[in-house]
Amino acid sequence: MVEMQQHGDNDSAPAGKPGVAAPAASMVWDAWGIPAGHKPLSAQIRSLLAQVFGISGDPVARRDEGDVPLRESALTPAQRDGLVAVVGARHVSSDHRDRLRHAGGKSTPDLLRRRAEGPQDAPDAVVFPADHEQVLAVLAHCAEHAIAVVPFGGGTSVVGGVDPVRGRFGAVIALDLRRLDGIARVDPISATAALGAGLTGPQAEELLAAHGLSLGHFPQSFEFASIGGFAATRSSGQASAGYGRFDDMVQHLRIATPTGTLELGRAPASAAGPDLRELFVGSEGTLGVITEVTVRVHPMPETVAYQAWSFPDFETGAAALRSVVQAGAAPTVMRLSDEAETGINLARSGDIGGRAVAGCLAITTFEGTKAHVAARTAEASALLAAAGGEALGDKPAQEWEHGRFAAPYMRDALLDVGVLCETLETATSWANLANLKAKVTAALTDSLSAQGTPPLVMCHISHTYPTGASLYFTIVAKQLDDPIAQWHLAKRAAGDAIVAAGGTITHHHAVGADHRPWMTDEIGELGVRVLRAVKAELDPTGILNPGKLVP
Repeated sequence: MVEMQQHGDNDSAPAGKPGVAAPAASMVWDAWGIPAGHKPLSAQIRSLLAQVFGISGDPVARRDEGDVPLRESALTPAQRDGLVAVVGARHVSSDHRDRLRHAGGKSTPDLLRRRAEGPQDAPDAVVFPADHEQVLAVLAHCAEHAIAVVPFGGGTSVVGGVDPVRGRFGAVIALDLRRLDGIARVDPISATAALGAGLTGPQAEELLAAHGLSLGHFPQSFEFASIGGFAATRSSGQASAGYGRFDDMVQHLRIATPTGTLELGRAPASAAGPDLRELFVGSEGTLGVITEVTVRVHPMPETVAYQAWSFPDFETGAAALRSVVQAGAAPTVMRLSDEAETGINLARSGDIGGRAVAGCLAITTFEGTKAHVAARTAEASALLAAAGGEALGDKPAQEWEHGRFAAPYMRDALLDVGVLCETLETATSWANLANLKAKVTAALTDSLSAQGTPPLVMCHISHTYPTGASLYFTIVAKQLDDPIAQWHLAKRAAGDAIVAAGGTITHHHAVGADHRPWMTDEIGELGVRVLRAVKAELDPTGILNPGKLVP
């Protein structure tokens, strides 16, 4: 058993996933990521925007963060003094920059609000605890002094999960967990590691790599999102076909609540009643603050193989993916773009991997030992070919992986030139997949077209299971004068369509504030009462993340 390691100064640049540039500790205030990631739109994209939407592609000027007015801090001197007594004066900040960078997440509506004129909502202070005991003490102080608490990891939420909502309280703080950035234990025999909740994806991979290990969890938010955030939102990474969702990896949780500490998960499996870990994996900071997560890890892969495929249509491709996962031959990564998404990728590059592709593009990657990769590649490839796939070689899959973390930057560049670009996701059974895709596509198309802005709606499958799969939609349309209201109408239509067609309101983006209107549809009135009862027991004053998850 290996004991505690600290990542060190959070401002240092972690090594991260091989081939992925290590990001800074925090993102820019009005967009995704770091300044170096933001690039002008290519000539191909500008031409496409002109053809489809009649938009020139000229970006609007962006404000300096120092010019953005914030709502005045409502934290009283006594409230602040109590926080300082717990974490120290250096770690309670009412600085304009800190407050602005904790003013919410990174959804399109978040960024549109951030760029709007007028005072911005922001937490009244940002508090940086050093450990579990300090988190407990901060929660006790806030419960006593009526201060709402928004747990904050990487700030990557795209569903309003970290909005600084005061609710009925006089003040709200962001509880930034970045100082909880160590590995408490590594157990190479059991293949587990206890990680601080504040570690980002790259930091965790860097520390694990020192032991020859990897977590293998690489969602699109990987560069900035935190281990605690992965657990609190039921995150699902691009390698879920091979390593599972993050909730599959969680073995043990340490949780601070206003009423005490919970240590959950004593063994790989147990029959000691309901698994209480399930109350907190996906709880989004509304029931407690996750401070440490023990996860399943694996040896760093010896080799990686790539293979791309073309299918004549989405239905054929989806059936092919189903055949692979139901045979137990799933690759580490397996995804399928529909005709529209494949076509846009072609329009951007002229071809994929040096050759033209018709129909739908699928990506597969395989990780592990050389023998395992060779055997799994052969088995999956035979199934995909038998189901109508045409092998395209490794280059398209490598190109997809290389650009994987750049997509949010493209969204921001589109917003800058007057294009509305947003995503949403759901999941359902294989039998219902085509119906759900058609209903959501129609709802989005009808809503935006009725507003005078016909959209481009793209979709892909990125997470598969023996019984079903996820659907991830990307929507692009010309912005109206009020793009937030424009998207709200489309999102409402899509959410209603998802519920009516039997899908889940969210597969991995979580609930936050944006999906909360559909939670009663998702779990029923009795389910809502169960959630409220649990919250009343753990958070009797209701300070934890008001306005999120629990209806």
